[in-house]
Amino acid sequence: MAGGVRKKSSPGPRSRVWAPLRTIWQEKHLIVFKAEYTILVASVLWFLEIGINIWVIQKVAYTEIDWQAYMDEVEGVINGTYDYTQLKGGTGPLVYPAGFVYTFTALYYITNHGVNIRLAQYLFAVFYLLTLLLVFRIYHRTQKVPPYVFFFVCCASYRIHSIFVLRLFNDPVAMMMLFGAVNLFLDGRWTLGCGLYSLAVSVKMNVLLFAPGLLFLLLSEFGLMRAIPKLSLCAAIQILLGLPFLMENPIGYMTRAFDLGRQFMFKWTVNWRFLPEWLFLSRYFHLVLLAAHLLALLLFALRHWKRPGESIMELLKEPGKRVIPAQKLTSDHILSSMVLILFTSNFIGMCFSRSLHYQFYVWYFHTLPFLLWSGGVKKLAHLLRVLILGLVELSWNTYPSTTHSSAALHVCHLIMLLSLWFAPRVEEKTKSK
Repeated sequence: MAGGVRKKSSPGPRSRVWAPLRTIWQEKHLIVFKAEYTILVASVLWFLEIGINIWVIQKVAYTEIDWQAYMDEVEGVINGTYDYTQLKGGTGPLVYPAGFVYTFTALYYITNHGVNIRLAQYLFAVFYLLTLLLVFRIYHRTQKVPPYVFFFVCCASYRIHSIFVLRLFNDPVAMMMLFGAVNLFLDGRWTLGCGLYSLAVSVKMNVLLFAPGLLFLLLSEFGLMRAIPKLSLCAAIQILLGLPFLMENPIGYMTRAFDLGRQFMFKWTVNWRFLPEWLFLSRYFHLVLLAAHLLALLLFALRHWKRPGESIMELLKEPGKRVIPAQKLTSDHILSSMVLILFTSNFIGMCFSRSLHYQFYVWYFHTLPFLLWSGGVKKLAHLLRVLILGLVELSWNTYPSTTHSSAALHVCHLIMLLSLWFAPRVEEKTKSK
């Protein structure tokens, strides 16, 4: 060999396998704290969840709440009734969009006309596991949360397991689709993501709480003219799914499926138990909450979502024609910013909701760790964040809700909202490094 210099031999297959394993063993005490081990910890917890769900289904009694009502409602459609005002179940009229009808019609046939409850429970266990996969992938892509927190995201929550496999609500189905859409947005597949997002809205309207954040992201990414086709796709899917019902009774369908003014019963509220019932039912109180919701969204959009020094009207322009060019950010920062905008949009809606029922917990449960670890208050240490997760869980597990459980929930929401407000912008974080 010329000059007596030997070429370095490339590592063999055995060393390529043992090197990462050796690193993991050396850092075994840090695995649950370092975000790069998200996949490892999440995989262990996901397989553990398979056994937990089987145990819950086999050992914990199923509780009938809405499943039979869902079956009665879709059976009406199967029997030829397309007037939404005539569709109802044991718990009241059908108040969900058309996607719910198609989804639960499929479940109706799969479960032998809704009679095979045990099969339905296992189907919802599959929904649960798919939801976890989608959620874990979001956390892996963003590298925001230490892996030990994932134990609280899955195994530790009695209420979430109950909502999925013991109650069979439609809320988990909508959220599964929503997290699928978020993953598509992170992959840059905006058109497909918008389509799946619209399908999620068609199962349950609560997914609209993410809409302000999604609209902001679409305008940021594409500008108004290029965002219009994607917004049109969302609207077209709603029209297409609802077409049989719109042709029969358009006003009836719109007022039932998208009833924004529906009155909730005081006895089921989780978040406003400390109020007198007359105030809870007051339309003026509802208007105050709506105004606070819109104001909070506007303030966050102006303070946190848009870039410093940029007018909100600049979002209407195509990105290449804007005055302030985009700063170079790492992939993790970009993805974290996208997820934070979507999750914050939904969280603000939860904070100012007219009423939260027990199954609504799944609307934001899987987003709470991300929001807590995105907060900007340095004194909000790991222990305090975990304590907040525990208090939120306790509030949702207190049945019936009490003055103290509702107040504790609002205190936790306020701490999280203030923490998000005082968090530095993504650009400020990169400058400080």
